[in-house]
Amino acid sequence: MISRRTFLSILFASCISIISWLNFTPAANAMGGKLPAINQPAPEFTLPTNTGDGKISLSDLRGKWLVLYFYPKDFTSGCTIEARRFQQDLPQYLEKNAQIIGVSADNIDSHAKFCDSEGLNFPLLADTDGSVSKAYGSWLGFLSMRHSFIIDPQGVLRETFVKVNPTIHSSEVLARLEKLQSTAS
Repeated sequence: MISRRTFLSILFASCISIISWLNFTPAANAMGGKLPAINQPAPEFTLPTNTGDGKISLSDLRGKWLVLYFYPKDFTSGCTIEARRFQQDLPQYLEKNAQIIGVSADNIDSHAKFCDSEGLNFPLLADTDGSVSKAYGSWLGFLSMRHSFIIDPQGVLRETFVKVNPTIHSSEVLARLEKLQSTAS
């Protein structure tokens, strides 16, 4: 017999998955709002992190490629799968001078527990008021949508992913990052 908390977590994750799969809106206006334009400066942000570094800003990451991924909630099934895949592929991202950063509305204590339980070695940022999620068109009123963005070393948005399958997403991002880097050289 499953606990009430487990049942509610599964129900919540299922609802988010269904909402994500039903996202038939054009890419410029994703379900979470208006997406920032590709080949334009990415929206600046500064958010608290679970890594002990205090806060992380987009400007702190200049000189590196950035995979900025938004997700609904720590400890839910899809979010856990997605985070595990990014962690599994982390050495390949580091070889490509790329930083992975996750963003959700969870607080830094939840992020710290999530990272500890899943062995995550990349920062998670606490967007508790949704301001950064809104700037990236990824806010659903009380949580972040499952969207990802690739930002180049100069802070320019190069790719947007709105229909994300957590199981294969990291490999899709890696393939696109490799292509973007090969054309940028």
